[in-house]
Amino acid sequence: MELNRKMDHTILKADATKADVIKLIEEAKKYQFYSVCVNPTWVRLATDMLSQEPVAVCTVIGFPLGANTSAVKAFETTDAIENGADEVDMVINIGALKAGEDDLVQADIEAVVLAAKDKALVKVIIETALLTADEIERACRLAKAAKADFVKTSTGFSTAGATVEHVALMRQTVGKEMGVKASGGIHSEQDATNMIEAGASRLGTSASVAIISKG
Repeated sequence: MELNRKMDHTILKADATKADVIKLIEEAKKYQFYSVCVNPTWVRLATDMLSQEPVAVCTVIGFPLGANTSAVKAFETTDAIENGADEVDMVINIGALKAGEDDLVQADIEAVVLAAKDKALVKVIIETALLTADEIERACRLAKAAKADFVKTSTGFSTAGATVEHVALMRQTVGKEMGVKASGGIHSEQDATNMIEAGASRLGTSASVAIISKG
């Protein structure tokens, strides 16, 4: 298993400096991770530094609460792509999902998918720690109906990150054709292996180097 090629090497901390982001990008080059996942302000830097590397540039949309309007999320997506983003990880309108406003949730995702216009892969963060099993299933079905490429467990900024049980439920719900990204709380090689065995096709973690190095 080429574990490095399943990893989105991530730095989304509010206090991350340019030097921190450059260090992350250099690590991604060295270990050939699938992507770097950075806040939108760093997308252009990452794009420029990775222009000759097989490492994608991922960023986040409506992050971390998901409570932006669909128009704002769509604009963020367009801006990120113009700056070179290959992938966007958007947060759903969590409150709308919990209120049963499924049409709003799907339209919100569709706004980002439309803005991506096949120029960037779209992952949908559903924030599993805040959802019941039924809500996780509904969120996954809505993301699939909206023609997103992936569903993703967590922002890493909520009450908990990914669990094996939630990843397995997400995989069961979306089937084989969609991606499932486990993110939040993945700190060891065993954590990573457990998530993949449960059905994750991508891992979001800031501990990528330690995991690859079995540190």
